[in-house]
Order: sequence, then C-alpha cells, then structure tokens
Amino acid sequence: MLTLWTALAAWYGAAAGLLLPRAVYRLAVDPDEPWRAHCPYGHPLDGVARGWWGRARCGACGGAYGPGEPPSVAACALVCALLAATVGVRPELGVWLLAAPFAVLLAAVDRAVNRLPDVLTLPLAAGTAALLGLAALHPDAAGSWPRALLGGVVLAGVYFVLFFINPSGMGFGDVKLALTLGVALGWYGWGVLLVGAFLGFLLLAVYGAVLLLRGRAERGTEVPFGPFMVLGALAGVVLGGLAA
Repeated sequence: MLTLWTALAAWYGAAAGLLLPRAVYRLAVDPDEPWRAHCPYGHPLDGVARGWWGRARCGACGGAYGPGEPPSVAACALVCALLAATVGVRPELGVWLLAAPFAVLLAAVDRAVNRLPDVLTLPLAAGTAALLGLAALHPDAAGSWPRALLGGVVLAGVYFVLFFINPSGMGFGDVKLALTLGVALGWYGWGVLLVGAFLGFLLLAVYGAVLLLRGRAERGTEVPFGPFMVLGALAGVVLGGLAA
C-alpha cells in the first residue's frame, strides 16, 4: 500500500511540476514589480488561455520563455514521493502534498531573483495552518495543531530578530516563509523544528563555502536563502514523519 501511495504521490508531483514554469517566469521579477504581465515578445499573459499555470510558452505566438519543465517536474515528483514514503497514509500527508509544489515554486523564484513574493508566502502560511487544523481532527493525525501554530510564530519571530539585526543579510520574505515552515515543522515537535531550521542554515553555509572556494562568490555576495530553508524544512518533516 505504501509503495502505491509513493508512486501516486510521484505522479501527482510530476503533474504539479508541469504547471510551475509559467508561474516561475511571471514571479521572477524585481521587487518593485508584482509580476510579469507580458511574455518576452510583448503578448499579454493574462486570461484563461494563458494565465499563471502551465508551460513557459506564449499562447499567442508560441515562443518559449523562462524555465523549462524538466527541473520543476523532477523536483516536485521527488519531493512528493519522499513525503509519501516517509509520512505514510496519514491525514497530514495531504497537506504536505498540497504545499510542496508551492514550496518548490518559491524556491525557484528566490533562486532566480532573490525574492519571495507575498502573493505566495502569506497565502501558503494561512492555507497550511488551516489545512493542518482540519487534519488534526482525524484520529490518525500524528501531530499537534496548537504546537504547529506556535511553531510558526516562534520560527518567524527568530527570523524577524535576525532580519532586524542584519537586514542586508536576510530578506523580509524569508521571515514570511519561516512562518509556513515553522507551522509544518512544529506539527511534529520542537525537536523537529530545531533540526529543520538548523539544517537550512547549515546547507546555506555549506553552499556559500563552496562558492567561495571555487571563486564564484566573495564575502557580501547575496545568496538566496529560500531554497535552503525549504530543503531544511523538508528534511525535518521527513524525519518527523519517520519518527511518528
């Protein structure tokens, strides 16, 4: 049964990944611009025929733009399969699977332009908290909803302090993303939250050290933190699911 759920989750993740390239292109913009409204060839991207989700290809002229499908498909499929294999058939798995594509989308946008847009971070935090509240009503739920909410507040508070101390080293978008990740990690316990948060910083430090050693960066170079926050939280949720 678990193998079947893992396979289904991988297929779901692959399908969700197919929808992300256009959203990545539209949201990978400068901070003073909410999102792109036109393709590189000047055609509008709004409307039912084009919209936000799908291939990064203009519906008017057929021209390709932005990232291709393989990276997002592979990332979403791998993340969803890993979650299903470790969390098992529990009510919170549905929450993780719904949140995973948006987390991948945020990581991709942050990697492209060092930006975590409010249009994703704030709804994701609210949606994750609300859905976990519903999951907690099921007798097979393996976490605590009140602790999840408190975990979101605590982790976001820690990130806010770090942002306040050194605004040039951390963006306020990271603080907002920490709210969602804290909710997810806090669901399984304070130890899981600590591990997931620590791994995010550790992965960032290792990546920065590699860039310095290879001469591809210098001290003060901005490195997007969002992808490493997501990876650390994913590892924490996986560990929490296994322990539960």
